[in-house]
Amino acid sequence: RQVRVETTLPEIKTQDFSAASVAAIADPKLRRALDRVASGFEVARLARVADATPEVWDAWRQEARDIKAHTIEHLDYYLDLLHTNVTAAGGHLHFAKDAGQANEIVAQIARTRNVKVATKSKSMVSEELGLNPILEAVGVEVWETDLGEYIIQLAEETPSHLVAPALHKSKEDVAELFSEKLGIPYDEDIFHMAATAREVLRDKFMEADLGISGANFVIAETGTLVIITNEGNGRLCTSAPRIHIGITGMEKVIPSLQDLSIFLRLLPQSATGQRITSYVSMTTGPRRSDDEDGPEEFHLVLVDNGRSRMLADPALREALYCIRCGACLNICPVYARVGGHAYGWVYPGPIGAVVSPMLVGLKKAKELPQASSLCGACREVCPIKIDIPKMFLHLRNQTAESPDPNLRSAPIVERTMAKMYARLMSSPRLLGLFRKFGRALQLAEGMIPFSPLTKDGEWIRMAPLPPLSKWTRSRDLPTLPKQSFHEIWKKGLSRDDS
Repeated sequence: RQVRVETTLPEIKTQDFSAASVAAIADPKLRRALDRVASGFEVARLARVADATPEVWDAWRQEARDIKAHTIEHLDYYLDLLHTNVTAAGGHLHFAKDAGQANEIVAQIARTRNVKVATKSKSMVSEELGLNPILEAVGVEVWETDLGEYIIQLAEETPSHLVAPALHKSKEDVAELFSEKLGIPYDEDIFHMAATAREVLRDKFMEADLGISGANFVIAETGTLVIITNEGNGRLCTSAPRIHIGITGMEKVIPSLQDLSIFLRLLPQSATGQRITSYVSMTTGPRRSDDEDGPEEFHLVLVDNGRSRMLADPALREALYCIRCGACLNICPVYARVGGHAYGWVYPGPIGAVVSPMLVGLKKAKELPQASSLCGACREVCPIKIDIPKMFLHLRNQTAESPDPNLRSAPIVERTMAKMYARLMSSPRLLGLFRKFGRALQLAEGMIPFSPLTKDGEWIRMAPLPPLSKWTRSRDLPTLPKQSFHEIWKKGLSRDDS
């Protein structure tokens, strides 16, 4: 029978990016955490690239990109093949067009099977859906079992990174949290805190009626769900409970087991710099008669929830190639300053700033495509060669050219100044006059009250007018040089002639 549930979708705060980023930049504890962890991931990734040699690494990336491009181009065929093989293996495949429908499917399974306790692992899409409150509303006790996810569940927060959800928490933060929530003595020893979490969660694994997992990949030719973890909790979630539900986006499908091998190389090495993760778990259907363990029922919920909009847009389709490694976050100068929570939703960083506007609607996330310097570092480190900066420009163009004033990301003052800047940069004569005027102000340092220079004359500490005044709230600008590039170039040519 149909069981209707009241669906309350998670609150989305993507329009608060500017305010949230200002607060994040002012948080010294967050800055220390971002500097320590993100730089560690990137250094480890570079070591793996060097091990493989850049030429081999690039060949792997191209192979993976070709597989994803082919699969997304023929997604209808592979989804149909997946449905056939999941069903043949004794499982059930559900297609959910949006978050409400996905939540209703899972809640109905929980209600009709009298589920009381659910354990979860690798379930970022369930964060996207806001699933936990839905299950709790139908009487299910829900436990996140990845250590990072467990920490942020106790803190009642959302993930701040794709692979390190509690990246923003120090050991002191976690010790205080465990003391408050678990009623244990304050203890900063990391080994003891991990042991405490293990002890609490071990009982829940044994009690659980339902295990919920995400999926790193889903293999069409076999109907297999693949999860890659560094903790044994993934296998416990998929094998110990009597019901296993896998929830993932429809873009996670790949054609074959043979194709999986290239992704098993690229994903861990791009994400954390590991040659391979501790556990690669593959689940195909429910337990068979000769299996020692496994669930009695297996359900796979494939979620659209806005992905078809990306699929329909040739300029944004390659965002569906993403394997959620987090490499673009680790290298991004914007993410490195503001962290994940400033992005206001489940998917942070460069890829999140592309994906979120398509999943929640560009009106709700119109600030996110602006959250980039367009330096291109995200494109360079992406294991699938996704051209994220190009997609930023596409989304920025949509917000800039839209006739809807509610969709435009910049107020009229900023748009006017952008036009003035474009006019200035397209005229060498105007640019030269502006530089001379700026140099005159610099030379007048200390003689006029609004002089923006520091005492050493090398850095602009506080620009007097927007938009540069926004920039210098959190960083310095170099002063204007004594000579322009053209002047230096002409002098060089004169010396050559002589």
